[in-house]
Amino acid sequence: MNTEATRALCEALIARPSITPEDAGCQELLGQRLQALGFHCEALPSAQVQNLWARRGQSAPVLVFAGHTDVVPTGPLDEWVSPPFVPTERDGALYGRGAADMKSSIAAFIVAAEEFITAHPDHGGSIALLLTSDEEGPATEGTAHVCRVLQARHEVLDYCIVGEPTSTSELGDTIKNGRRGSLSARLTVHGRQGHVAYPHLALNPIHQLAPALADLTAEHWDDGNEYFPPTTFQVSNLHAGTGATNVIPGVAVLDFNFRFSTASTPETLRARTAEILARYDLALTLDWTLGGEPFLTPEGSLCRTVRQAIANETGVQARLSTTGGTSDGRYIARICPQVLEFGPINATIHQANEHIQIKSLVPLKNIYRRTLEQLLLGVH
Repeated sequence: MNTEATRALCEALIARPSITPEDAGCQELLGQRLQALGFHCEALPSAQVQNLWARRGQSAPVLVFAGHTDVVPTGPLDEWVSPPFVPTERDGALYGRGAADMKSSIAAFIVAAEEFITAHPDHGGSIALLLTSDEEGPATEGTAHVCRVLQARHEVLDYCIVGEPTSTSELGDTIKNGRRGSLSARLTVHGRQGHVAYPHLALNPIHQLAPALADLTAEHWDDGNEYFPPTTFQVSNLHAGTGATNVIPGVAVLDFNFRFSTASTPETLRARTAEILARYDLALTLDWTLGGEPFLTPEGSLCRTVRQAIANETGVQARLSTTGGTSDGRYIARICPQVLEFGPINATIHQANEHIQIKSLVPLKNIYRRTLEQLLLGVH
């Protein structure tokens, strides 16, 4: 197989300006490649989002490669050395929006499947790809939608690799075997507006909120566990006032977020927050938004296989991690017992001049192919 195949496909994807939720023809291009391999390709659009479910084979085990064709906006173009949607080689790196997050992984998925199927056209088990253009946006009509469809059809998945850029210093040093959940809230404390010179005629909601906020920030929510750090509480925004310095505000609005492990649940965090706020005589409203549940894949066959594939290809001993934000793995974990994230170095994702080292493209593809060989053929 041409060692330039992964790079060529990656460049073709980068050249498509698929700013979320746009797909810009990426999935059509990928679907053509997959159909030529014997995949049954099914478009599953939802709202403004393009989704693709492609599967080859009907038997178990089912190994899914999952990823997103959408990218974040470019930011100021004058901060880019080369145009973000013109794939450009410079100093051994391939530059362009999506180069690392995550069009290189998708290209590696496809070429790995092509190599594997060419060598083993009658392989056992099934290979599937789940692609969406909604990961970088609200992420409600993409992978979440496809997983609902698959669940309603009672499709059984065994393994899933999400191609998120997980490596930190060198390709293969980090695998994500879980992610923390995200629970946000907006707390509105209602006071009474008035003149700062006559505080007895007003009720300052900032003063009312302050001791409760001190308790919330001092609370120890949990100890984490073997795989996760302790749950964190962070204030992201605090707003009050009219802009005038002589007016006591009538309302204070606090936005905060929990990044929580499997040691806590959304229900317990909500309940404990309510208990703390109940210590104070506050007129308040509290609105919650659950961004995602935590998920965890303990060490098992998928972890061992990907670690071994990395070691065989690069000599790197991968470590398991659950750090970082949320990903679409949280949706897939609801219908698939073993979900991992593995991909290229993430140092430049979402930045101007995003890039990937060209020398990492073939090893990345080979790691995915080795994983197919081990899980579907039993080849070490």
